[in-house]
Amino acid sequence: MKFLCLLCVAFAPLIALASQPNIIVILTDDQGWGDLSHTGNTNLSTPHIDSLATDGASFDRFYVQPVCSPTRAEFLTGRYHQRSGVYSTSAGGERLDLDEVTIGDTFQAAGYRTGAFGKWHNGMQYPYHPNGRGFDEFYGFCSGHWGHYYSPMLEHNGTIVKGEGFVVDDFTDKAMDFIEESGEEPFFVYLPYNTPHSPMQVPDEFWDRFKNKEIAMRHREPEKEDDLHLRAALAMCENIDWNVGRILEKLDELDLAEDTIVMYFCDNGPNGSRWNGGMAGRKGSTDEGGVRSPLLIRWPAKVPAGTDVKTFGAAIDLLPTLAEMAEVPMISEKPLDGKSLASVIMGGEPEEEIVDRAIFAGWKGRWSVRTPRFRLSTTGKLYDMIEDPSQYTDVRKDFPEKHAKLTRKLEAWKKEMTEELGEDTRPFVIAHPGHSWTQIPARDGIPNGNIERSNKFPNDSFFSNWMSTDDSITWEAEVAESGEFEVQLYYTCEPENVGSTLELSFGDSKLVGKVSEAHSSPLLGGERDLSPRAESYTQDWAAMTLGKIKLEAGKGVMTLKATEIPGAEVMDFRLMLLKRL
Repeated sequence: MKFLCLLCVAFAPLIALASQPNIIVILTDDQGWGDLSHTGNTNLSTPHIDSLATDGASFDRFYVQPVCSPTRAEFLTGRYHQRSGVYSTSAGGERLDLDEVTIGDTFQAAGYRTGAFGKWHNGMQYPYHPNGRGFDEFYGFCSGHWGHYYSPMLEHNGTIVKGEGFVVDDFTDKAMDFIEESGEEPFFVYLPYNTPHSPMQVPDEFWDRFKNKEIAMRHREPEKEDDLHLRAALAMCENIDWNVGRILEKLDELDLAEDTIVMYFCDNGPNGSRWNGGMAGRKGSTDEGGVRSPLLIRWPAKVPAGTDVKTFGAAIDLLPTLAEMAEVPMISEKPLDGKSLASVIMGGEPEEEIVDRAIFAGWKGRWSVRTPRFRLSTTGKLYDMIEDPSQYTDVRKDFPEKHAKLTRKLEAWKKEMTEELGEDTRPFVIAHPGHSWTQIPARDGIPNGNIERSNKFPNDSFFSNWMSTDDSITWEAEVAESGEFEVQLYYTCEPENVGSTLELSFGDSKLVGKVSEAHSSPLLGGERDLSPRAESYTQDWAAMTLGKIKLEAGKGVMTLKATEIPGAEVMDFRLMLLKRL
């Protein structure tokens, strides 16, 4: 069997059929089930997203995980995120284990051109990088959130670039270019948008619709609503809808709509208290409102218009579902948790194994299990989701046997997932021969001495207050392959502080260089924020070449420190890049 699978991988690119459908998967960030007019919210209008349901299939109940990186991991692998090593949203805990096979790998092996455009959030350094996980093309950022949405620093296949305009519009532009360039080749496009995740920024055209609009539909506890955040989120959702419309128009223009699968879902519940169908919970919660997402699928050639799917689905199901719909062979030898939903999407009857199954959610000590009728919550309460979809009444005393059975199931699943996850001993891989560039950001570093991180949320943070020769930044790292590397730093430095001497070391290797040019920048992002942010602001970072260093393969600690500081501070540090020579 293993030999046959290897043959499939080896020859699939040579036998990809012209009849294979193209695929576009759109995943939004912190958009709840209720943030669409399709689901009944009259506070906003999302006609292009809604059209995917009108012209295709819509799931009544579809489930993801409570936060970003776990849902992405489950979509990519078809397996619960704990199995693939994902337990955090930053500091390396968002990475997929390297022995996992992704949906990108699967469709790439079948001869598809594969591209991802947006927020990856499942590993930055190659081979955790999207280019190492089955995606030929990547444009966007790999962290969990970004500090500024207008022409920010992004990356293209590992190379640092400057974005062009509002990020979601930019990601859509790049995806449409990729689609157009694919010609006769089948394509798999993954569009993980990063909105309406904060910071709350959106072009004026969309904000103007909401800044003074009457908000008719409210959260179940309206006193918890943050008015500015709510309005900004709705405006960002309408911007997403506009971009979905542009993609659909591009498919029509290229005469590709008929045989292109377009799939749309969200990564968790809403990132604020706003209308969400009266459900309990929001982002981060394992209650219904934290893990229920829309799932819309349009494929005019095969999916009957207006299909209303009552069968449960989950993010773990999307890899086997798309593989079956496209008749693409599965290449992972690991057992999947997900089941194919292809039969119900294309108007058929559900397979017996998916009719009455349990779907689990788990994050940071919060757990729950959902069946077609019941949800067992993280506090042990049992809810009848048919009679009480808003989870107001605990019915465990009315259904003691059901409560006991689901408690056993959930405890067994928690034990299995905890054992599978284990302890994270993975270093940050640098200098891998599969990629010319390695990003080593402040996000993954440890500040020592006076050095401070710009924000407690590390994803798009930087280091400042670097004032002493006793201060340093360190990274637990593993050089994948020996070689010589050019080192670039992204930094800011006031004119009066120019001249510090820097030393970069790893094992017996050292590089000494000097900060020779000033580069000042104000904090960026606040001028575009529509609601106060929790994350770090950013700066206009300049690149400087520190020099060249020879690195030997192996594990160790990479250290960046200053040996001479003529001014009050060394610099603000954002990123180090290694380029293999």
